[in-house]
Formats: sequence, structure tokens, C-alpha cells
Amino acid sequence: MTATEPVLAPGESVAASLAQRLRGPVTTIGALGLTTLALAVRDPHVSGSWGMCPSLAFFGGPARPAEACAVNDLTHLDVVGALSSNLYFVLLMPAAAFLLGRWLVDSTRGVQRSPAWMESRAVWWTLGVTLAVFTLARNLPMGHWLYP
Repeated sequence: MTATEPVLAPGESVAASLAQRLRGPVTTIGALGLTTLALAVRDPHVSGSWGMCPSLAFFGGPARPAEACAVNDLTHLDVVGALSSNLYFVLLMPAAAFLLGRWLVDSTRGVQRSPAWMESRAVWWTLGVTLAVFTLARNLPMGHWLYP
């Protein structure tokens, strides 16, 4: 048996197994797709279009462009606007897209694997700390340079 052959339980059909394996990635990708479509249709840059901005609710100051605005900008091919809305989020999107695609392909093949970097504490601490610093910096007066 090779590493890419699915492992079936006794009495389990290949079709049922495939449907079960694809449920997670297909549901996740579908939800992200619908969210992206909603953000493309209804502009989050317009005040009140999606309710209160989380940054406004949390920090109590003027709302800063966030992830929703970055997604809207990207759906309208405004890469510069997306980068100014949330640089960190946009820079992580290719990695997230790759990981989602890999999850889908691995699920189709019946392969379950966890890359070594995902088990590295250093990677998760680095992502967490840089995200926290970026989030704090962009919402403080000194973070004005993060926006055009």
C-alpha cells in the first residue's frame, strides 16, 4: 500500500469514505467563498454596511480598515487598497490558500499528514506575536504609517 491510497474501515465504501473526508475542506472553502462573495457585493468600507467594526468596538476609536475591507479590495483587484487595509492579513492569504488546497487534495487522496512546521512552537509563537504587535500598532497613533 502506498502513502496516497485511502485506508478504509471494514465494510466502508470508497464513495462514502471520500464524502466523509471531503466534508471538512469543502465546507470550509465553501463558507470562505460565500463570505468573499458577500464582501464583494456589500462594501464594508461604507459605514454601517456590516454593523459595527470590531476595531471600533474593541478600541473605541475611529474604525480602521480591517480584514473585510482587504477582502473587498482584492475582489475588486485593488491590491494596494487591500495591503493598506490589512497588510498582515493579505500577506498570509497565499499561505492560507495553499494550505486549504493541500487539505482538499490530501482529503481526496485519503492522506492525513501534518507538516513539521505546523508542529513547531517557534512558528506558532512567531505568528502569534507578530499578529499581536501588528494589531496593536495599527490601532495606535504611531501606526498611521500602516495606512496610506
